[in-house]
Amino acid sequence: MAANRNVLVLGATGGIGGEVARQLRDAGWRVRALKRGTNASVEHKDGMTWVGGDALNRQDVLDAAADCSVIVHAVNPPGYRRWSELVLPMLDNTIAAAIAENATIVLPGTIYNYGPDAFPVLTETSAQHPVTRKGAIRVELERRLLEASHRGARVLIVRAGDFFGPKAGNSWFSQGLVKPGQPVKTASNPGDHGVGHQWSYLPDVARTMVELLARRDTLDDFAAFHMAGHWDADGTQMTTAIQRVVGRITGFNPRRSAFPWWLLTLASPFVATFRELREMRYLWRTPVRMDNARLTAVLGHEPHTPLDEAIEATLVGLGCLTRVWPTPVTA
Repeated sequence: MAANRNVLVLGATGGIGGEVARQLRDAGWRVRALKRGTNASVEHKDGMTWVGGDALNRQDVLDAAADCSVIVHAVNPPGYRRWSELVLPMLDNTIAAAIAENATIVLPGTIYNYGPDAFPVLTETSAQHPVTRKGAIRVELERRLLEASHRGARVLIVRAGDFFGPKAGNSWFSQGLVKPGQPVKTASNPGDHGVGHQWSYLPDVARTMVELLARRDTLDDFAAFHMAGHWDADGTQMTTAIQRVVGRITGFNPRRSAFPWWLLTLASPFVATFRELREMRYLWRTPVRMDNARLTAVLGHEPHTPLDEAIEATLVGLGCLTRVWPTPVTA
């Protein structure tokens, strides 16, 4: 494996991809980011090199990955459109580039790979028997990566709970709990009463990846790790924390409400993101958490931002938090 500190990030304009790119840059890596476009222009901005190209075009990926020892595969089709058709071809292009460069592929993983037979506590060796279409694709992603690890590439997967963070994009936090760009008047709860749920703060996930990459020479050719993240034991702690943070900063106490699953069902035929969210409802009806023993054995700890601090940064980043609350208009 090449020992240089050149890294290609696919999906650097997205939530996790952008966060990993910034943290790698700050850690001294030379970051090259593939930016979807119609030309192969090169732009130097924010301490990174942005290269025009498309993750669906193999030659674009091969060219961008030249002389890179790491490829971060954090790219998804915009707005989840044609997700099932495009995700695997994009990964195949990344695999081809990684094999050509003897590079390490870094993949942000999820719990979608797992079905109820593996619940409630997931380890890296838990059986993967998904019950959704998206979960089956995730299993196939990892199968192809495992195969690639026998053909010259190396693989690092970090699986985490539902993302939240300042730039988390299409996340449950931004799509289900609050409304981006609007002051928080209501914090919705998608889960059933008393059901625990696991969350992961994007900067913590990125920091975990950066720290593992610093030790990649000591890892297996195919290495997977689970993060414990923020465990909401009864399904109410996240919304309570949102109330607490908003109240402390603005003096306004948002109310809590149940998530309108019925509305999601009605809108799903017309909105791809809603269809994807609805398919994951089973994860809100049963407690699922991840065992991070393997991660802490390697790093000695798990990067972990206090919940209130993480929520405040998330709400500010989403444009939901103002320090001067608007005066309510009464009839």
